[in-house]
Amino acid sequence: MRVGRRGGRRLTVHVVATAGHVDHGKSSLVAALTGIDPDRWAEEKARGLTIDLGFAHGSIAGHDVSWVDVPGHVRFIRNMLAGVGALDAAVLVVAATEGWKPQSEEHLRILDLLGVAAGVVALTKADLVDSDRVAEVAGDVASRLEGTGLAGAAMVPVDSLSGRGLPDLDEALGTLLEGTPTAADRGRPRLWVDRSFSASGAGTVVTGTLAGGRLSVGDSLVVVRKTGGPLAVRVRGLQVHGSPRSEVAPGHRVAANLSGVAHTGIGRGDALVRDGQWAPTRTADASLSVLAALDHPVSRRGAWEVFAGTGALAASVRILGPDALQPGETGLVRLHLPAPVPWLPGDRYILREHGRGETVGGGEILDVDPQLPAAQARPDRRVARVVAERGWVDAGLLERLTGETVAPTVGRWVVDPEALAKAGADLRDRVEGAGPYGVDLAALDERLRAVAGRTQGVEVRGGSVVPAAGDSGPGRADSSVPPGTERWLDALDAAPWAPPPPGDYQVARPALRQLLQSGVVVERDGVWWSAAAMASAAAEVAGLLERSPQGVTVAEVRDALGTSRKHVLPLLAHLDATGVTRRRGDVRIAGPRLPAVGPGPTSG
Repeated sequence: MRVGRRGGRRLTVHVVATAGHVDHGKSSLVAALTGIDPDRWAEEKARGLTIDLGFAHGSIAGHDVSWVDVPGHVRFIRNMLAGVGALDAAVLVVAATEGWKPQSEEHLRILDLLGVAAGVVALTKADLVDSDRVAEVAGDVASRLEGTGLAGAAMVPVDSLSGRGLPDLDEALGTLLEGTPTAADRGRPRLWVDRSFSASGAGTVVTGTLAGGRLSVGDSLVVVRKTGGPLAVRVRGLQVHGSPRSEVAPGHRVAANLSGVAHTGIGRGDALVRDGQWAPTRTADASLSVLAALDHPVSRRGAWEVFAGTGALAASVRILGPDALQPGETGLVRLHLPAPVPWLPGDRYILREHGRGETVGGGEILDVDPQLPAAQARPDRRVARVVAERGWVDAGLLERLTGETVAPTVGRWVVDPEALAKAGADLRDRVEGAGPYGVDLAALDERLRAVAGRTQGVEVRGGSVVPAAGDSGPGRADSSVPPGTERWLDALDAAPWAPPPPGDYQVARPALRQLLQSGVVVERDGVWWSAAAMASAAAEVAGLLERSPQGVTVAEVRDALGTSRKHVLPLLAHLDATGVTRRRGDVRIAGPRLPAVGPGPTSG
């Protein structure tokens, strides 16, 4: 849970956006709740019409809230979409005087397509109508929310001028936010830029909602731009709600002072990321849910625009499978973009047709680097599918493609079982064809060298791969296991969190070195574990941090694994050293290689 401090109280931090039809009182409501007028432009104030995104902040029932106020007029739907890409919750504003209107419907559908499932409905201008009219509008809104992520949302009649209902709205929002998850720290910061300007004496400043990881003053980052190539920049300063910070956690609205780029060289829709952590793509496979209210099918023909993060890009769309998707249908598409974007599977997007000026649908990014031709592709978010389509994937690349940390299967690669079996068969064929003296290990390519020590039927001897002298043992077919070590490895599997030392089983040092090099076992501070046990421990810690993102103690990890302090301390030291966790004082927090999901511990 993201936390901050104000007056000695701990406050959770949430980003909340308004949504709703033009002139239904969104900006007035934000101003009444925070004391800050979110309209920034003189034209907005003169016309009483929100044109661009507005921002405010304040405390709601013990929660520190960053408000994003969006325009409600249909002409400014692009600006609205730029403001709702990184939300924890939304306030859907419907005027009791007018009831449901076209942009009420479009904004609701956009929130639903983006997966926003936490919201409150504010029935504004309630002082201008009688109670029967308020009840009538409330009933109509409730029926329209059915089947969406906001179904059953609390409805609060309010009037921003008199203050009627504002305490009730404050309470409803506090209750909502209490159970609303906040952004996790995955060690992979990404800030979609929504504003860029030059500040006197500071230079270029950009703002946005930070997600995925922390930023610190002095960080070196890369700007992935919609136009032009990537730019290297450095963070000169950070602010949250006007207060300087040396470091900012994910989930905050951030102003970042950058060196290395003019404010005209970076703009809305560009993204700040760490170099080497992402695989920006021009082609992505995704799901697409077509709005049921659409009056025509969706095919590859159209002037398509993809909205994701804070930006919009022209796109071509290829339906995977049928020629078209009918209104109300969900299918798969391939998106071709004119510029690379730093997407991950799970990111949400909105698809609009520029010529008709309509929202068509939206969905979820599934694959940021499709390998199969469109006619064969059937993407999903499974890491196993990504590996199977590639056969061999560098573990670092796999993390950049999927956001998931997976322990290498062989050497530095995660290998599909069929690809691994084929490599083993190829190696055996070469060794058998070479006769009793085998094949020089140095003559093999990197992948075959990696499997040489773990392929049944062959063994490495004196710098050569030769036919195996005998079977690798009754308990294990994997001949990366040196003879005489099977009983110890079985004991490691039987007691993963209280592993016996190799000396108890007379395991020789050369065998230990081979087991370490092949990745079968892991050692830290004289304690040995099976690689499977260490991967399971990382997953268990990930589960603990999913529930307590502020950090977990040694005792909490010890109790979760059912082990002793003697064993948990070196185990955590290994997780720290490999980037799964980071130590911060007396707790461990998420590191850059923390697995996304944590199953329970291995039973012993």
